[in-house]
Amino acid sequence: MIVVAEIGTSHGGSIAKAKALIEAASDAGADAVKLQWVYADEILHPDTGSVDLPAGKVRLYDRFKQVEVAADFFSDCLSYAHQKKMQFICSPFGLKSFAELAAIKPDAIKIASPELNHFPLLRAVADWRKTNDTPLILSSGVSTLADIEAALSITGIHKVTLLHCITSYPAPESEYNLRLIKSLSQIFGVKTGISDHSLDPVLVPSLSAAMGGEMIEKHITLSKETDGLDDPVALTPEQFAHMCYCVHQCEAMIRRYSLTCGGDNITEEMENQYGREKVQAVLGDGVKRLAESERANYGRTNRSLHFMRAMKKGDRIAPQDIAVLRTEKVLTPGLGPQFLEQVIGALLTRDVANGSGLQWDDVITS
Repeated sequence: MIVVAEIGTSHGGSIAKAKALIEAASDAGADAVKLQWVYADEILHPDTGSVDLPAGKVRLYDRFKQVEVAADFFSDCLSYAHQKKMQFICSPFGLKSFAELAAIKPDAIKIASPELNHFPLLRAVADWRKTNDTPLILSSGVSTLADIEAALSITGIHKVTLLHCITSYPAPESEYNLRLIKSLSQIFGVKTGISDHSLDPVLVPSLSAAMGGEMIEKHITLSKETDGLDDPVALTPEQFAHMCYCVHQCEAMIRRYSLTCGGDNITEEMENQYGREKVQAVLGDGVKRLAESERANYGRTNRSLHFMRAMKKGDRIAPQDIAVLRTEKVLTPGLGPQFLEQVIGALLTRDVANGSGLQWDDVITS
């Protein structure tokens, strides 16, 4: 199993902290580190609302602006990860960040769950991979089977790993439905694994190995008391090292006894530690559905079309007037990104506010 230490934006824009996190991940036993190539304008509208952090309430857009860094920051992180004998993986969030990421030649590209329906981004990645054999990782939190199928129809399945995920922070272990790891692999014919936002460093990682997962991604932080967006659900270096140890013990058991017998042994051991009822709840039934804790996020966390300025009835929509963004906190979701080209050039039937989600009632299309 490949263990990915998700650093995300926990570096806070500091290259020294980023390298400290990479070093901590290496010491803990991670095979790869993953960062996020953030430009706030590619992710959300400035008026999307605020987020509560240890330092107080902060506008979410401003929080993303604070962790924007230059391209050489990621080049330095890539070099340092390679120096530590780890792979460098990174998530772009739009066409600009993807182009800059592709230029530094990462070891793999990760599409985060909210971008699973960012079709312009997926098409750009797919076109680039026609001549660049770089592995692709897709995370599938807050998605349906149809959403996954639509994404894979664009990216293809060559060198693709699909990560089951729950887009909730923290994610309840009992909702993880880890039998989906096998189900998704069988349905789509790809390698599968888990992107884990639960708090326990052992339960979900070990059971994901028992279910045949080939990759686990989990957040790492130097301290849960810092103000990174994901630090409260991240593992400390000590916890991350313990997770790696347990996962590798599970791998050894599977190699010795086969996946079926080894997986059963791992499940039995987890039942001894956590109780049969809890373990069976974590394993679930293998049927893909939105988890209860992420249901309200569907349509808000993933992408939709939003107006980037106030416009008047009778105005014609130009490409710069709308963007494919996460809705997040206070705005209203718009049409899905699959309708982007259809609404370019359409006439407005009514006045629209800056940031509002584009609706069919807003436009007349030819």
